[in-house]
Amino acid sequence: METKQFKAESQRLLELMIHSIYTHKEIFLRELISNASDAIDKLYYKSLTGGAEGLNRDDFEIKLSLDKQNRTIKISDNGIGMTKDELENNLGIIAKSGSLAFKKENELKDGIDIIGQFGVGFYSAFMVSSLVTVKTKPYGGTEAYVWQSEGVDGYTIDTCEKQSHGTEIILKIKESTEEENYDEFLDQYRIQSLVKKYSDYIRYPIKMDMQRQRLKDGSKPDEGESAYESYTETVTLNSMVPLWKKNKNEITEEEYTKFYQEKFYDFTPPIAHIHTRAEGTATYNALLFIPERPPFDYYTRDYEKGLQLFSSGVMIMDKCADLLPDHFSFVKGLVDSEDLSLNISREMLQHDRQLKIIAKSIEKNIKNELSRMLKNEREKYEKFYKSFGVQLKFGVYNDYGAAKDLLSDLLLFYSSSEKKLVTLEEYADRMKEGQKYIYYACGESISRIESMPQTELLKEKGYEILYFTDNVDEFAIRMLMQYKEKPFKSVTDNDLGLDENTENEEIKKQNEENHGLFDFMKEALGGKVKEVRLSQRLKTHPVCLASGGMISLEMEKVLNTMPGEEKAKAERILEINPSHPIFETLKKLYDSDKEKLKKYSALLYDQAMLIAGMPIENPAEFSNEICALMS
Repeated sequence: METKQFKAESQRLLELMIHSIYTHKEIFLRELISNASDAIDKLYYKSLTGGAEGLNRDDFEIKLSLDKQNRTIKISDNGIGMTKDELENNLGIIAKSGSLAFKKENELKDGIDIIGQFGVGFYSAFMVSSLVTVKTKPYGGTEAYVWQSEGVDGYTIDTCEKQSHGTEIILKIKESTEEENYDEFLDQYRIQSLVKKYSDYIRYPIKMDMQRQRLKDGSKPDEGESAYESYTETVTLNSMVPLWKKNKNEITEEEYTKFYQEKFYDFTPPIAHIHTRAEGTATYNALLFIPERPPFDYYTRDYEKGLQLFSSGVMIMDKCADLLPDHFSFVKGLVDSEDLSLNISREMLQHDRQLKIIAKSIEKNIKNELSRMLKNEREKYEKFYKSFGVQLKFGVYNDYGAAKDLLSDLLLFYSSSEKKLVTLEEYADRMKEGQKYIYYACGESISRIESMPQTELLKEKGYEILYFTDNVDEFAIRMLMQYKEKPFKSVTDNDLGLDENTENEEIKKQNEENHGLFDFMKEALGGKVKEVRLSQRLKTHPVCLASGGMISLEMEKVLNTMPGEEKAKAERILEINPSHPIFETLKKLYDSDKEKLKKYSALLYDQAMLIAGMPIENPAEFSNEICALMS
């Protein structure tokens, strides 16, 4: 029997296939099962169009057989089979796809969709096999043929005995080496798990005889191994009907929850699910879940976002990151589309228009679900926000604010007046007449912010303040800049934008009268502050820090926790309460004891730093000065 050679370009492609194209060797089983499914689809289509009679869809199946002793795996189908010419054309020329040709020649209908389109997947078998044998008999034909190949050296075709139509592929599994474990592909449970992972939703049953054990009649479990006997059971390995392709009205909440927990290994039910189908420029089914709480590694670099990607029920990627924006990276789920352009290994996607359309549509679906939850199920939304609110704020800040308009209405912050979480829209709707800004205050906790001296004036005037307790909050708001044309303003800002009044004029007058005192204090602090002045905002506290410029005190704290040699520094302004007795003391010391005034200036600055939650340069010196005053 003559050995035929692959064409030169095919030989090179086969070498690439075996060594480079596929990332994981386990992919071979997915490819061969998909090809078997295609073969059945072709025959089923033929029966629908009158080309075959007496066929019932329920009779179709794919069969897997393992033979550990002879190191073989057999994948059989009762599909359309191949003629000798088809064997020659489909398996003799790599990347010539019979499935693609069939798809082009026929207008498919009634749920028929050919999976394989590149004619390459079959050759993934050589990644794990030293010899590949294909026995096939076409539907309605009388002759059966066998194709054999050991790889790049070529192939043979001959006649053989085969009773029924269809194809069986027999792989002689390679011997294991120190680097590669090929024995795993002869283990029934490993094969079962691979079918479940990649081919669970192939529309025809995938069956395999599995070895089981059971108690012998009259035996007891405590009698040891001798009490058991082995038997063979034919098991259907796949589910066949994907949940996401069922009508939503037919699926219960319990079924959604069970699917989520089993598929994504979460013990808690999801807080919401999104089940959608789109048709048009991109056709796909999507089943998405919003978890109740983040996984342990969610806010670490190790976390991988992404949705499972299926093509006609066959899993192509476990985590397709391109389908999820970073701000919704907490979403779990899957997308099943037959429209995407897959590369020859089906493991990577071309970055094409359809993928971007699907990703944009999914982003919109997630936003709509969160908006609905916020409006109609506030308690549930706040539970979600506790877990993932920080991610939404990062989303506002990320990519120079590209998603800020999408996410701004989903943000929640604690309100000084409402004593609970509120949206920006709720704040804006309650703003006082003539109020120019949306005010906010930053701190480690709500209780720390409540005691900030910088909030006193605004609270006295009845202005609502949003409390920012997460490190990302102020960065996100600075990126947002404004909401409903109302800019954001920190309570520590140099200018709070309040209307001029008699009090402002009086403070301005006193600042001018005492400019010598304040210049001396600024000089005594050695460049730590840009300015010392009287404060309009303080009512009971003696002193506080205000900030000018682009970096606030809170942003300085956050930025300086990050690695890097250069440290950020906010522009500090030391404000003195004109109504506090300390102001009169400072004025007297300016006239009588400037050395003591220097110490008082340092003490007041350190006091203001501590109130702001900032570290002081010399805690020991601060403590000694306090003790000196007390003695």
